[in-house]
Amino acid sequence: MSIGGRPRRNRLYRNPHTGKIKGVCAGIADYLGVDVWLIRGGLIVALFMTGPWVILGYIIAAWILDDAPDDLFESDAEEEFWRNVRREPSGTAHDLRHKFRELERRLRGMEAHVTSAEFELNRQFRDLDR
Repeated sequence: MSIGGRPRRNRLYRNPHTGKIKGVCAGIADYLGVDVWLIRGGLIVALFMTGPWVILGYIIAAWILDDAPDDLFESDAEEEFWRNVRREPSGTAHDLRHKFRELERRLRGMEAHVTSAEFELNRQFRDLDR
């Protein structure tokens, strides 16, 4: 269930806090990153098409799935990140690549400043002022 004491973010859980009946549809919606009404609508359509098998599947899912832990995400930003990973993994990889490139650019700028002769000269002037 957990890795290093933390719950797994990419696991399917029930969400009884926001769900109606045992939170199975809410948990599936959270896992897929879609609105819960889409899952509920699909469940109703499947109920008319397959009959009692959907109800049996729902009961089994409610029995097998664990409740979503309260500390699954540390912040709302982390929760949004993991939803986007599920919804659009290639877009998430692109966003991460962009962020790392920006960090790399900033780091290169800092390294260039610290290793420049101007930085050393300014440091020597500050030492003289003391």
